[in-house]
Amino acid sequence: MDVLPYLVAGWVFLAGCYGLATSRNLIHAVGCLSVCQAATYVLLLAVGYRDGATAPVFSDLKPGTRPVVDPVVQALALTDVVVGATVTALLLALVVQVAKRHGTVDPDELSELRG
Repeated sequence: MDVLPYLVAGWVFLAGCYGLATSRNLIHAVGCLSVCQAATYVLLLAVGYRDGATAPVFSDLKPGTRPVVDPVVQALALTDVVVGATVTALLLALVVQVAKRHGTVDPDELSELRG
């Protein structure tokens, strides 16, 4: 089993977390959160990959005659893409509203949000 896809997923996740921790702009923070989300795509692809396997369509052969990839992992990856796009759109809409109300997207200048 190859460990490279898992290392790539971890590296992409850590790069997104670093950007999120050092961000001084809410739009940049949303982008970095999307990069963290992209690491889960790579992780799901790594989990679902089988060497020499084909798509799970059994119209031309009997089940069990050749290896196939797991369709559940493919469905999870597709769901992950849809949820990631929805969360990103929602967060960007919130950033637009914050920029309209406060005139800035710098989290340090949002003094009205402090307790």
